[in-house]
Amino acid sequence: MSLGLNDALVKLDSRTILSNIDLALEPGRFVGLVGPNGAGKTTLLRVLAGLVTPNQGRVTLEGRPLAGMGRDERARCIAALFQGAGVGWPMRVREIVALGRLPHRRAFASPSEADEGAMTQAMVRTDILHLADRAEPTLSSGERMRVLLARALAVEAPWLLVDEPITALDPAHQLDAMALLRSIARDGTGVVAVLHDLTLAARFCDRIVVLAAGRLVADGPPEAALTDTLLAGVFGVTAERGRAASGAHYILPWARSGATTEERDGATITS
Repeated sequence: MSLGLNDALVKLDSRTILSNIDLALEPGRFVGLVGPNGAGKTTLLRVLAGLVTPNQGRVTLEGRPLAGMGRDERARCIAALFQGAGVGWPMRVREIVALGRLPHRRAFASPSEADEGAMTQAMVRTDILHLADRAEPTLSSGERMRVLLARALAVEAPWLLVDEPITALDPAHQLDAMALLRSIARDGTGVVAVLHDLTLAARFCDRIVVLAAGRLVADGPPEAALTDTLLAGVFGVTAERGRAASGAHYILPWARSGATTEERDGATITS
């Protein structure tokens, strides 16, 4: 089930947030959406989720306009997790994860065997099964993020959109989360994640989409998208590159480059 965005323009008041964005996304790939602060990454993710309607252009799911789909159908097809997402009232972890199954259930119906299986699998994959009976207010920020990710996974949607899923996690759980997202993509789900850690993005993502000042400036495999020229022009950094003991290549942002903020915002990068 492909997810597409055609010639998208998004304005807030008189300010252009996104301009001329074209994306063709295919399932089974882990796509990292990166860019400096204020580049429009979260807005783009919200457009793909159908939560923001572009002033121009449209989102399509398998060729169908997303705007024309019913809420429940859209919720079954696209699971989304955004920064700042909360629960709203004290609930147990198991109850929070169960919310991910609502698009599959009739109103007021009890969870089915399939619902229970999806919930358990989601909690196992995010390493929170031991938290199932904990109340949400007792969780750390990292535990809460993993619970909300489990809620999104429980939907079992063809598409998973996540906004900064590793920000609140410790290093071990950051690695676990990135490996999990890659594994989910390998199983056939389309995964798009807003990321700030370029090292982890380059290591785990199949494809990197780079935004700068609301425009798409690079799109391709990590080694093709995150070039030295782009890192200097868009992010204002230089990087160290090397090969790990496993043989995998890595990239490590290391120092500031000489580009000014104004030069980066106006940059047109070819990678």
